[in-house]
Amino acid sequence: MTATASAKTIIEAREVHKHFGSFHALKGVSATFSEGQVTAIVGPSGSGKSTFLRTLNRLEAHDTGTIRIDGIELNDDLKHLDAIRREVGMVFQSFNLFSHLSILRNITLAPMRVRKMDKAQAEAKALALLERVGLGNQALKYPVQLSGGQQQRVAIARALAMDPKVLLFDEPTSALDPEMVNEVLGVMRELAHTGITMLAVTHEMGFAREVADRLIFFDHGVILEDTTPENFFTNPDHERAKTFLAQVRHGF
Repeated sequence: MTATASAKTIIEAREVHKHFGSFHALKGVSATFSEGQVTAIVGPSGSGKSTFLRTLNRLEAHDTGTIRIDGIELNDDLKHLDAIRREVGMVFQSFNLFSHLSILRNITLAPMRVRKMDKAQAEAKALALLERVGLGNQALKYPVQLSGGQQQRVAIARALAMDPKVLLFDEPTSALDPEMVNEVLGVMRELAHTGITMLAVTHEMGFAREVADRLIFFDHGVILEDTTPENFFTNPDHERAKTFLAQVRHGF
């Protein structure tokens, strides 16, 4: 779903810096994201793209600059952090499912504890989400009984169970066998047309070109390109982007 020019800004990052020791991972990154916008974030390994994504729910605390999610500043205030994390879902490279809990319990845990949803309501919602991601018959299994692609689809259902305003994907297919990638991308394609705000760090160039409204290219901790996918893939402004595309061209 393409965000309109009048859409509300839901994420605002201004002059965000992040260091890991002497390594300057983010160098004054500024970007805003609108409600309903689907953004693909690409770039070489170590470019800062995943670090930026992780600062948006404070899995990595930024050093300087400001980040606001739906008008709330992301800082050390635990009330602010709790409020933001209720509205921002995240899907990781590794699935991060609780191995000792059933698939159903993995999905219902946060809505019951954080949203204070009753068990029957949470389970009904979880079952509907499992149907949505094509896993309606897997509710009582445990993560070890599912393939990697199935576990990642469960992770997406778990994130959706909190009714987030923003959904972050940190290379969600990078840990999957090639034959499992498309089943996860299929769910993401469906979500992209629902109006949820999505930011996806991805190396799946075909997906980025097909699904995203916007594409951001990171290199060495800065945003070098912020444009439409079509412009990026056909006429990038920077030589570094052209080199990157030449290296990954076989992927789409």
